[in-house]
Amino acid sequence: MKQILFFSALWCALAFTSCGGGASEQTTDEATDTLSTSQDSLAAATDSMVVDGMSGATQVANAPSFNGVLMIPPQKHATITLSMGGAVHSVSFLPGSYVQKGQVILTLKNPDFITLQQTWLDAAAQIEFLEKEYARQKNLASHEAASQKQMQQSKSEYLSMKSLLDASAAQLKILGMDTHHLQTQGIHPYLEIKAPLSGYVTNMNVNLGKYFNVGEPVCDVIDKHSLMLQLTAYEKDLDDLKVGDHFEFHVNGMGNQNFEAVLVSIDQMVDSTNRSIKVYARVLNPLKDFRPGMYVSARKVSSKS
Repeated sequence: MKQILFFSALWCALAFTSCGGGASEQTTDEATDTLSTSQDSLAAATDSMVVDGMSGATQVANAPSFNGVLMIPPQKHATITLSMGGAVHSVSFLPGSYVQKGQVILTLKNPDFITLQQTWLDAAAQIEFLEKEYARQKNLASHEAASQKQMQQSKSEYLSMKSLLDASAAQLKILGMDTHHLQTQGIHPYLEIKAPLSGYVTNMNVNLGKYFNVGEPVCDVIDKHSLMLQLTAYEKDLDDLKVGDHFEFHVNGMGNQNFEAVLVSIDQMVDSTNRSIKVYARVLNPLKDFRPGMYVSARKVSSKS
């Protein structure tokens, strides 16, 4: 009986050991599989970093990228506002048209413009007589052949008319009116609004009969030959930026074609919200298809020799 109990206990012990060994082997296999999976994941991640590097994503640390827009420098962007109001009489160009400096974009009608021309013509007609009369009275007064009162009155009339002539001439000049043409050609019925520079007409919202008040913008004229980039940089990038740096950029909607620009100015104000700062680069060899407001992506490249 004791032998039977001994062999039973021995068999149970062996069975338990066998089971424990299987579990241990299973645990070892699972660990091996986990390690293999981790190694595969690490290799995949490494491969992914290589791919990202080929696409440019990992270049951010070494060569920061900058987003921005194409813009017109303020010297080449003119907003036409009116120094005298009036109703639109005629329109010579459509939005997007190219105009030469001095070409008439539209004309306005305003009776005050006619009155101003008449004032100048009247003053110009009288000024010569009053000047000669003042000179005559001055000469007579010097020889005591006329009173000082007459001479002073003549002087006052002459200077008053000269002031009126100069003031009306200055107003006409602001309105783009040449007084020489006024003398030779007579009164112009309509006020001509001319292009202040050569470029493309944009932001035009006019139609026949529409009334514009003084100071109201009529349209813009932009010269695209001097396009620039307005890029957004951050404080961490400033140490690596200086005037004269070269950039490569591409324009949204124009594929992967690269263009060049040169940094010409760095703004001095930092945006308090996102800690960004504006930098400006002059576009080299701009295309006719470039338009202000187009989104661009740029990166700094080594300076050209």
